[in-house]
Parts: sequence; C-alpha cells; structure tokens
Amino acid sequence: MDTPVQSFAVANLRRRPLVVETGGFVAGFDPDTTSPYINYATPLPGAEPTAADVAGLVAAFRDRGLKPRLEFAPDSAPLVERALLAAGFTVEAVHEYLVCTPATLTPPRYGDAPVPTVEAPGGDTDYAAIDAALSEAFAGEFTSSPEGAARLRRTEDGGGADRFVRSPDGGCVGGAICSAPAVGTSELAGVGTRPDYRGRGIAAAVTAELAATMFGRGASSVWLEYSGEGSRRVYERVGFRPQGRRLYIALEG
Repeated sequence: MDTPVQSFAVANLRRRPLVVETGGFVAGFDPDTTSPYINYATPLPGAEPTAADVAGLVAAFRDRGLKPRLEFAPDSAPLVERALLAAGFTVEAVHEYLVCTPATLTPPRYGDAPVPTVEAPGGDTDYAAIDAALSEAFAGEFTSSPEGAARLRRTEDGGGADRFVRSPDGGCVGGAICSAPAVGTSELAGVGTRPDYRGRGIAAAVTAELAATMFGRGASSVWLEYSGEGSRRVYERVGFRPQGRRLYIALEG
C-alpha cells in the first residue's frame, strides 16, 4: 500500500532544481535554501542499498554543505532503514499518512457558522501573504521570505495548487499547498492557520478545496501527514483515511 506514495516521493524530488541519483536513492536540492526539510533524499521502491551506496548518498549532501536526510515510506523499501541506521543515521520521527479519493471526499459542514471563502493566489502579494501566514501558523519553524513566496508560485506554475482564505485586511488567515499530481497521486502539505483564526473551519475548507482541485486535474488520490489528533480529525471529516507511515531519518554531525 505504501508504493504509490513512495513512487510519488521519487517523482516529486525529481522536479527539484538540482537532482542527484545514486545507489538507489534520489536526492532533490534547491539552491535557494539550506533547509533540510527541502533538501532531502528518498529511496526508489524496493531499493536494497549497500554501505557504499549509503556513503555515496552522504557524500552528495556533504559536498553541498547539507545535512544528509531522507523522507520515505519504509514498507516500500524494507531494507533501507537498516542500512541507514548501520551508517549512523538516527530516526527523527515516524508519521502516519492519510489518503483521500474522489469517493471519500466530503465537503466540510459549518452549520450556522460563516463558510470560509477559499481562493487561489492572484499575484505576488498573495503569495507573500500566504508564506507569511504559514510561517506564523507553524510558530516560526521557517521565516517568511521572497524565496518562500517564489516556491509557492512555482508550485502553482508547475501544475500544483496553493489555496488560502483571505483576512479582513486583504492578507491571509490560513492556507495550504498541493504538489502537482504524479503517478496518480498528489501530496497536500503545509496546512496552517494563524492562531487568531483557528477553530473556524479554515483548514478543513482549504484541504477539501485542494483535494477537489487535484481530482479535477486527474489525480486518483491525495495524501497528507498530520501533526496531532486534532488535525487528524479535521482531515478525516473531509474524507482522508489512514493508509501507511513515513519515516524521517538524518545523519547528524
């Protein structure tokens, strides 16, 4: 069941500005940032790396002054985690992921509450506003920047989608991103709402709209990871269902 998501991870990294393929791994790099959450690698489904293969992957990161780091669905390549641990990698986290299909997608229910209006960005000002709102939503895990706004635009220009709910002052109260479909599926990520606007159904509205957008573009499924039980309930209410897990692993030092 993990193979479609892992095949997507491979295809998505191959879209990065710089791609290195070595020893059954695909590494995707973005010269605009040193963030380990953007510069990382993933194995090909079924990969069986040797110690030399792992060393070659590590060198690809070290040569660029980056921390060797991978994200992948371990059940799709069962021998990879053991090879990485033997080379000194340590597990950062294991996350469950959820999958939505056209058959399970469910429009959010708001009762008597106002229904959030979800929009697509119309220009540079909107991309910057989304980037700033997501930075605030994720408590400064990343700093909003022109480069971040440019990445959002590239997502939209490359066949993916950015969606957001506009704030009363014309900015953004919350939004999310969905990668362009590949191998029949698409990843929805970065769902965030500014603290002052939480509890109003914004995350559910943006998530449902992005999934519907990708289904309209031919994707047969959309998947995402969740950060806690509260967010999981939001996603399940709009049709996402548990399906597998993803491993985050890095070589420190």
